[in-house]
Amino acid sequence: MTHTNRPALPPEIARRRTFAIISHPDAGKTTLTEKFLLFGGAIQMAGQVRAKGEARRTRSDFMQMEKDRGISVSASAMSFDFRQYRFNLVDTPGHSDFSEDTYRTLTAVDAAIMVIDGAKGVESQTRKLFEVCRLRDLPILTFCNKMDRESRDVFEIIDEIQENLAIDVTPASWPIGVGRDFVGAYDLLHDRLEIMDRADRNKVAESIKISGLSDPKLAEHIPADLLKKFLEDLEMARELLPAFDREAFLNGSMTPIWFGSAINSFGVKELMDGMGEYGPEPQVQRAAEREIAPEEPTVTGFVFKVQANMDPKHRDRVAFVRLASGHFERGMKLTHVRTKKPMSVANPVMFLAADRELAEEAWAGDIIGIPNHGQLRIGDALTEGEALRFTGIPSFAPELLQGVRAMDPMKAKHLEKALMQFAEEGAAKVFKPMIGSGYIVGVVGALQFEVLASRIELEYGLPVRFEGSQFTSARWVQGPKAEMDKLINVNKQHMATDHDGDAVFLTRLQWDIDRVMRDYPDLKLTATKEMMV
Repeated sequence: MTHTNRPALPPEIARRRTFAIISHPDAGKTTLTEKFLLFGGAIQMAGQVRAKGEARRTRSDFMQMEKDRGISVSASAMSFDFRQYRFNLVDTPGHSDFSEDTYRTLTAVDAAIMVIDGAKGVESQTRKLFEVCRLRDLPILTFCNKMDRESRDVFEIIDEIQENLAIDVTPASWPIGVGRDFVGAYDLLHDRLEIMDRADRNKVAESIKISGLSDPKLAEHIPADLLKKFLEDLEMARELLPAFDREAFLNGSMTPIWFGSAINSFGVKELMDGMGEYGPEPQVQRAAEREIAPEEPTVTGFVFKVQANMDPKHRDRVAFVRLASGHFERGMKLTHVRTKKPMSVANPVMFLAADRELAEEAWAGDIIGIPNHGQLRIGDALTEGEALRFTGIPSFAPELLQGVRAMDPMKAKHLEKALMQFAEEGAAKVFKPMIGSGYIVGVVGALQFEVLASRIELEYGLPVRFEGSQFTSARWVQGPKAEMDKLINVNKQHMATDHDGDAVFLTRLQWDIDRVMRDYPDLKLTATKEMMV
């Protein structure tokens, strides 16, 4: 990702910041998202996103199962204005079992905010998501949450991030006190003291302009013992930690960290200001043919997510499209590159959590939803005629495989239809073994089987049963036709096809995979398949 010598973007595009929030479950992502919407004027009062009486029904969580479980399963996009910026916040499912969806969401954003729990530090899920950000050199802003609870030493947290995630950390703010004594933070980028108001959780912190650290005003607002420790820590931090360097941040090698408490609305505004002021504007996107610059006049975009049955009454699907270039207007005709067919985009939706608004226009960097009946798939490109294939949208080998059967054998056809839909949506991999009947469903996390079973029943009225399968892993196979035929003839019981009709080798043992690689050197076995046309 290069940020240098690029032309200045048109103002509408330049003011966009498209990002995702990533975190380990329970680090406070939903609360932070809620406060972003609150300060962006998208909701009136925090907690409205999730009124307690409504059994924690978050505005951005709309599937029945999520309402039952209180977790965000489906990533939705929310757009709102903050100061002069237009924020496009793409919500990532926080649950560890929905990783593939989350990974794909990260291909559609230009930056990520990583939320860390001050008491727990870097957790396993954070690490996984973080690796994906690093693969794409995404700029990362870190928010250390829950500072109003007993949390760990600040240096320890920073060390852990540097060690575990191999990234330089620079403090954007420094906390004053911790746990019960947490009074606020000092904004190092603007020399401001931010004092937290514990009385009103929805009130933004009071901001006091300070002229440097020797300003006597500090002592008026901070108890002497806390001030002494704060000044000592800060001096140490300035010696030990690198200063903020925007270039290093933009190329993904440095993360600025803010300290706060999302539930108390503390530190959130500063984080949002940081995203506006320093965050990347819409970036160049890569296609197999060439790079696509956001300021190009023609509209291009790619589908990174398909959400089926957002409205169960109408079996619609909404394809989430990240606009890579141009200025999109409602009613535009775009070419669906894979089928070479024109598509008239008459009713695109912009997302304000669960409220859909018709989008009259959108610019590069924006996320729009296109309702369709299954024509659009993950990885598809939409352009004004140019044949482009966007690269880098991953599809992972499932780690768990199970057979699936309809309880009513007469409904096998319906089951096939449901499974194909989920496969196209990217919710699961569906394999049709060459021998025997039935389907094998592959997912990245065990909870997904439950989600699928509940959705097949809800959306298709089909009770199904998942059952153990003899296979534990799947590899896509590519190579010369003669070699492929040879492999298939010898290993029929291991062979299947995915929903695109591509060959897949199913197995229990790594040994089998090694054997095929040894016996068929011309064939390529891969654990991922680029979602490309």
